[in-house]
Amino acid sequence: MDSLKAGAGTQIQNPAHPTTDAAIESSAAAELAGLLTHEDVDRAQDRWRVARARKSRTAGRLRVLWFLIGPGVLVFLGENDAPSMLSYSADGARFGIGFFLPFIVLTFVMGFIVQEMTVRLGAVTHRGHAELIFDRFGRFWGFFSMGDLVIGNFLTLVTEFIGIRAGLGFFGIRPGIAIGGSLVIVVAAITTGRYWTWERTVMGLAIFNGLFIPAAIFAHPDWSAVGHALVTWSPLPAGNRYEILVLILATTGATVTPWMLFFQQSAVVDKGMQPRDIKAGRFDTILGASLAAVFAIATILATVPLFHHGIDASRFQAAEFAQALDPWIGHLGAALFALGIFEAGIVAAIAISTSSAYAFGEVVQTGHSLNRPLRDAWPFYLTLLGSACAAAGLVLVPRAPLEFIVLTVNVIAVLAMPPALVFLLMLVNDPDVMGEHVNGRWANVAGVAVTVLLICAGLIFGAATVFPKLLGG
Repeated sequence: MDSLKAGAGTQIQNPAHPTTDAAIESSAAAELAGLLTHEDVDRAQDRWRVARARKSRTAGRLRVLWFLIGPGVLVFLGENDAPSMLSYSADGARFGIGFFLPFIVLTFVMGFIVQEMTVRLGAVTHRGHAELIFDRFGRFWGFFSMGDLVIGNFLTLVTEFIGIRAGLGFFGIRPGIAIGGSLVIVVAAITTGRYWTWERTVMGLAIFNGLFIPAAIFAHPDWSAVGHALVTWSPLPAGNRYEILVLILATTGATVTPWMLFFQQSAVVDKGMQPRDIKAGRFDTILGASLAAVFAIATILATVPLFHHGIDASRFQAAEFAQALDPWIGHLGAALFALGIFEAGIVAAIAISTSSAYAFGEVVQTGHSLNRPLRDAWPFYLTLLGSACAAAGLVLVPRAPLEFIVLTVNVIAVLAMPPALVFLLMLVNDPDVMGEHVNGRWANVAGVAVTVLLICAGLIFGAATVFPKLLGG
């Protein structure tokens, strides 16, 4: 931008060839045309709309919020992915209404604390998370963080397509058709050539995460018990202590995953948010965390009937949950539940593949914006589409080790989370990076506490998954 301003504001005159005002303006326009990219023009148009909204006397603040929300809502509803919703379903089916309702609220509060830091990083630096790590900590850590993320994201993408296949399986849709149709949706969403269009399209899909709310209503929950659980954190889960511990750790560790850090910061940059937009970014993140928490609790409530009727759901998949719920919440409620699992998988597939492409483009220093057309940023789009297609194809391979992949995803997430969170805290405490927006005392207290808790939970969960006998499993 400095070079752009200099080029636009500097007038160089040759005494032998006097220039007119028209000639100067023509020269400046030509120089700007050479400096500006399609990405710059699109982002400038988005900023112009925000600036106009700020000047509006009627409903100006609401319009500004409407233009600026997006990354926070998408990152949290994307984290309400197919495996997460199945995990919440298992909580409700195995333990009913109790401890896990307020515990889920707590995990999303922790998620907000972490993701708020990525909002500030992106708005202040105008650079993605992988790019900042590469520049501040060197090539080794830059490529390490990108490689760790891309591998973990790919394996997670496989689990999303497993959820998509299982969710649509409730309706008798064949796996090939389910996966193929889902890929068409992914491709349509990510090849718009415009960040704004992509964001609003995916947000439109993400709001269907709310399908779990009517499914929960069809389950006729005991609202007094819900209120009691939220206030008292009881009754506590009873049964096998090892299984309970693993569920608690899995729920904690899944709240903040590495892809969320990379995705939201890069999306904030791609959206063109500025330091003055940080408050709006916080609201966006709070909104996303709140919606995700409500939908997660609704998922638990929808599966509570299985708990009351003593149905063992410990190994249920998406279609099996919906089929088991059919007699208790009705066919419509079960169908909504299955569609919710499908939606969770498709939105996460779009968001996670985009986070991989952002990180790849940032580290290898090639075009990495959804505002760029395909021809100008083909490595970015190739990474995005290639990862989604490869993951979808793996799900269709006969006898593919899908259960092993799901297990490996958890281990990879455990390995990737500690460095990602440590880098995040170091960056937001670096005055050379953040300036006046550096973390304050209480932000550091909250950030360090959440980071230590998430790292410990992730490591213990990894140990419990790989070495179950260590914890009495």
